[in-house]
Amino acid sequence: MTTWPDTDGAAIERYVRQLRLRHPKANMIYKSELRRFQHFIETQGQLDVRSVQRWLRARSKHWPPHLVIDRACKVNRLLDFLVEEGTLKSQPLAELRSRYAIPSVTAVVHALLSARPSVALEAARRPPAFSSFLGAFLKDYIELRRAVGYRYVTQSVRFGELDRFLQSRPDLEGQDISALARDWLAEARTDEQRWGRQLACRELARAWARIDPSAPPLRPDPRLKSRVLAARRRPQVFTADQIRHILETARTWPSPRAPLRGETLYTMVVLSYCAGLRIGELLRLDLGDLSLDEGTITVRDTKFFKSRRLPLTDSALSALREYLRVRARHGGRLGTSAPLFWRQTGKGGGRYSRVAIDSLMMKILRRIGLKPASGCHGPRFHDVRHSFVHDRMMDWYRRGINPQSHLPYLATYLGHKDIYSTLAYLNTTPELLQLASKRFRAYVQHSIANMGRLS
Repeated sequence: MTTWPDTDGAAIERYVRQLRLRHPKANMIYKSELRRFQHFIETQGQLDVRSVQRWLRARSKHWPPHLVIDRACKVNRLLDFLVEEGTLKSQPLAELRSRYAIPSVTAVVHALLSARPSVALEAARRPPAFSSFLGAFLKDYIELRRAVGYRYVTQSVRFGELDRFLQSRPDLEGQDISALARDWLAEARTDEQRWGRQLACRELARAWARIDPSAPPLRPDPRLKSRVLAARRRPQVFTADQIRHILETARTWPSPRAPLRGETLYTMVVLSYCAGLRIGELLRLDLGDLSLDEGTITVRDTKFFKSRRLPLTDSALSALREYLRVRARHGGRLGTSAPLFWRQTGKGGGRYSRVAIDSLMMKILRRIGLKPASGCHGPRFHDVRHSFVHDRMMDWYRRGINPQSHLPYLATYLGHKDIYSTLAYLNTTPELLQLASKRFRAYVQHSIANMGRLS
């Protein structure tokens, strides 16, 4: 029998303290809600599935469903914390998720509040991955592709979705790949999802043809591809004034609990605009990757399994030196393996997460009016990388350099495997078209003049 570990609320105090909540009232609200749960469990005498179920049913009489789920998630995180620190041996919600292979707390809460919890839990059980009649083949193929050097992340996710579909359709066993693909595509809800499934089916047909050469190939619909590409958000090329505004807003970003954050965001934008770094590459940089004496920065094991050493401009190096001075003044961690962009908050600080930087950059773009106040429309932080490529092309045109001959250098600098990946960054703007037209006009005039001399 598992009982609550204390009677004075010390466990809840420890949990809330390590959350480092920002709002002054947040600590009080968290403690109040969790103490209500503790009091309820103490009246039940033990902490088990039945007592948690009674608590959920009692709360559902007074709260709407979304509040019950929210409080249950808070309680689940508290119980996980107590198990992790060794105060509790186990916690019932985690036991149910493990026993029934249910990925989320929400599904467990819905099942416990239903009329027949055991039946609902069985219905929510997720079957083992790759357990359909094609599961072993799909799993072996994914392992094969990864063994020859591919990360194969997106494709493995799509094959996992196909496997779950086939688990629900055992009647398709024995039919050819085109029949499986037809039924799976029929369940797609959006063009984007349908296009992704068509790509997965094409890959599956190619793999299956090695076993059965008579299997027909599956070709994606080009009209569907056109619709998907037209519906996707197009990158935005920032003007020089907009980049300057982004830099100013990032440097002055208010953060009382992490005074280094403004300088961090500013330096990230500088490296993205001056060196074309991806956000993941920025977050993985260590102090040992900098070589300020040589004026270079090393980006290791990034996309396409590439590492590269990039020369930096004087302005980017100046920004890095200033950031390192401010970072040292705030007590940033030292050592070659320490993260370059050090996060002050948390237990001793650490490396920023992609979600945190994406959120902060989105707020910056919204503050300066480049992005709507809500929704996923408008520019992204990744568009700074697009602006880097656009401005490099503009600079080559102005200096009379043939961009086509320099594209391989640009692809290498960006960390692309070939120039075809770089072509996705060549966004057409009126200024770029004007410079390209001017260069072509000069070329034609020169050719006509040479023809006249030859005649």
